[in-house]
Amino acid sequence: MGNNIVETIIGGVVLAFATIFLIFAYRTADLNTGGNGLNLTARFDKIDGLQVGSDVRMSGIKVGTVVSQMLDKETFQAIVGISIEDGIVLPEDTAAKIASESLLGGSYMDLEPGGAEEILEAGDEITFTQSSVSLMDLIGQAIFSAGSGGDEKKE
Repeated sequence: MGNNIVETIIGGVVLAFATIFLIFAYRTADLNTGGNGLNLTARFDKIDGLQVGSDVRMSGIKVGTVVSQMLDKETFQAIVGISIEDGIVLPEDTAAKIASESLLGGSYMDLEPGGAEEILEAGDEITFTQSSVSLMDLIGQAIFSAGSGGDEKKE
């Protein structure tokens, strides 16, 4: 009988710690669904490494989140939907580019505001975009360009 009480108490303690852990994880996860704020779109040729939930940054500071991705079936471009925090005003000539988080992968969208007088409104599209750069493509170009430089024979 005493054994059952100890097991019940230990089970209750485990459940309490699991509940505390889940509450902590939920509060620190920053699960912004993008429902509020300024919703914009941007078109890219390649968005390697960018995922729904990735950061949108300006000057290195997170100002929004990627909320959707889809393929335009006519132009075969990636259409990325983003949500920007309230209170941030972006000029119409703002540029967006996909930047790498680190060498190991992961990407984010970097916004560079322009100098136009007009501002972007909800539902507008960022027209100045730069697609992601593949590290493997750059390494391959460096290897092949370095290897072809000294093959000429002198007579």
